[in-house]
Amino acid sequence: MLDPVPRPASGLAVRCTRALFSPWSRLSLLVALLASAAAAVVAYEPQRLLSAGWPPQLSGAAAVVMFGVAYGVCTAAFVPRPLLNLAAGALFGAQAGLVSAIAGTVLGAGIAFTLGRVLGQDALRPLLKGRLLTAADGQLSRHGFRSMLAIRLFPGVPFAAANYCAAVSRMGYLPFLLATGLGSIPNTAAYVVAGSQASSPTSPAFLVAMGFIVLTGAAAAAVAWRKRHGLRGKSAADDCAPDTAPDPCAPEAVPVSSASSASSAA
Repeated sequence: MLDPVPRPASGLAVRCTRALFSPWSRLSLLVALLASAAAAVVAYEPQRLLSAGWPPQLSGAAAVVMFGVAYGVCTAAFVPRPLLNLAAGALFGAQAGLVSAIAGTVLGAGIAFTLGRVLGQDALRPLLKGRLLTAADGQLSRHGFRSMLAIRLFPGVPFAAANYCAAVSRMGYLPFLLATGLGSIPNTAAYVVAGSQASSPTSPAFLVAMGFIVLTGAAAAAVAWRKRHGLRGKSAADDCAPDTAPDPCAPEAVPVSSASSASSAA
């Protein structure tokens, strides 16, 4: 008799590898990373830069570069950008602070987009079945640059949420990063200027910057209100519309004229 062929031992390793790199395993890793980042922010409190200042041993261009890198990592860890923008202006002034803040914004957006694309897209895309989710995904996928530019220009959508939503869509890296860099300039500049003039809150530059922040916030709230009521009205109209689709199981209707002709002929 022939001896049974032994089952290859690599089968278990293959199954373990597939389970380890499955979409839900990668999504679990993303959730763990984000939770760890949020816990680190709570523990280390990077917003203390506003009161404690930058370490004195770092100065000049090296300090600007280091702050930009730290800015990007902090935004990926859910640190609010307005605080970081104010810190950039207070530490480095309007010009150098703006350069560092914009570079950090693009870096943080790229980090979040990469994490969401690699670890979360495959698991989350099958869940996009609702009407609003499908519409948002289609808008970001087909008109990525234009949609992301509008999101960055009008504050209101959280920075991290926009990054991860864009990562789940089919938007490309280049349109996402370009729209983020260009669209973030006006609002970031306003916060940086406000931070650089925080010691003189009655100065014209500080007042203009704060006025711009208030106006853009009000405009974003108005646009969001209109969009919300428009979508609600559209949804109600769709629900009230009669269903005109024919029932495939219903018997075929006979025209009245044909039925009358048939009865008279009989």
